[in-house]
Amino acid sequence: MPESNHTPANTADVIVVGGGNAAFTAAHAAAVRGRKVLLLEKAPRELFGGNSYYTAGATRIAHNGLADLADFIEPDERHAVTEVPAYSVEDYVKDMEKVTGGRNDAALTEVLAAESAAGLRWLHSLGLRYRLMYERQAYERPDGTYLFWGGLHVGNVGGGEGLMHDHLRVAERLGAEVRFGQDVVGLVAEGGAVVGVTVREEGGAVVRLRAESVILAAGGFEASRELRAEHLGPGWENAKVRGTPFNTGQMLTAALGLGAARGGDWSTCHSTQWDAFTPGNESNRELTNRLTRQSYPLGIIVNALGERFVDEGEDFRNYTYAKLGRAVLEQPGSIAYQIFDATLRPLLRSEEYDMPGISVETAPTLEALARRIGVDPEALVKTVNDYNTSIDLSIPFDPNIKDGRAARMIPAKSNWATPLATGPFYAYPVTCGITFTFGGLKSDTHGRVLDTDGREIPGLFVCGEMLGGLFADNYPGGSGLAAGVVFGRRAGSLA
Repeated sequence: MPESNHTPANTADVIVVGGGNAAFTAAHAAAVRGRKVLLLEKAPRELFGGNSYYTAGATRIAHNGLADLADFIEPDERHAVTEVPAYSVEDYVKDMEKVTGGRNDAALTEVLAAESAAGLRWLHSLGLRYRLMYERQAYERPDGTYLFWGGLHVGNVGGGEGLMHDHLRVAERLGAEVRFGQDVVGLVAEGGAVVGVTVREEGGAVVRLRAESVILAAGGFEASRELRAEHLGPGWENAKVRGTPFNTGQMLTAALGLGAARGGDWSTCHSTQWDAFTPGNESNRELTNRLTRQSYPLGIIVNALGERFVDEGEDFRNYTYAKLGRAVLEQPGSIAYQIFDATLRPLLRSEEYDMPGISVETAPTLEALARRIGVDPEALVKTVNDYNTSIDLSIPFDPNIKDGRAARMIPAKSNWATPLATGPFYAYPVTCGITFTFGGLKSDTHGRVLDTDGREIPGLFVCGEMLGGLFADNYPGGSGLAAGVVFGRRAGSLA
């Protein structure tokens, strides 16, 4: 259809492109300043929420312990017997540097760590709800107490689904206009400044919408098989898309076409171990994050040859899970199996390992288990026996700390090594689930998009997964939602 001219009804002070946590945070920040805000969500109403909808809602923030969190988390009778270690700004920065190998943007990281808690408190004041994530970040100890671990303690009530419904409710109350089914296909520029967007609406009409500022929060390119293959490399076209199917990199391409500079690492991404065989294991609105398999530090992971290939206990899950999808993708057939025995099975996350329709094989012996998953029985038994006999059993097993209970083999398992000796045995088949791509647009610390000469592009802002520079190779759990809050708020406060 021909493009129509804009009309006053199509104008706003601020246009936000995207519909996840970062987009709505930016919209709120602009709306509370009295800006007329228009948020354009590519998905239809029944599929709204971006990648954020598919998360568990975990958000990494700096804080001084449980007492420091009490003003904005939901009350829980377990708080009286719970220890939440302080997690400082310095801890946050060091974790970001550690998992990215120092490839994170230092200035963006400092802002993220310093403003993460304030961002959640601000959202809470608007109506979002938070709680301690007992089922994901703490094991109950023998004395009935709880110890949180891994620097990640707070999440949204209702997970990602609750997060996004809270955001939508707040946007409506603040007067931001939210339009669904809006496929933004381009940016409108005049005199070097961005002054609006071109949109294909639900009915097919193409219109121009003008605004003083445009905030891009439309995610990466993880849902594009072609762009995954181009930037991530061979094999990535076969990864399973964990979240929204609408993040195809369209707005990244549009911004780069206007001269925006690339930011961050375009060759790596956030990817996890993902249920390999359950039907509907991509962009599943009902099961969302339950298709992930994140109790792997307790057991071992083997490939189709029956061989271990990673250190399952290298660190707390929060610091390793986002790189293990890639490790599985590189294995024969891009398939691996998490192996547990009867003693470990009760410790597995119920929300994931008791999921309806889960892919799992169970057998009374390792030999029988191997046959059921198509692995050579002799190879699997040898791997498990070598693992069992290499464990230093003099060190107590404690999943709440890095206990140093290692399996001294190649590859080593650095913590939480426990013999797999008691039937029945369990095998959970996993493949690579891609979450989001790390490469994005380059900006200053306020989300102002920079061009290839390092100059600000007037009128254009970025936040969320489109903001490049924070992550490379790996990712500390919960820092993505936190970044969406911090830089969404910053962009919306200026736009």
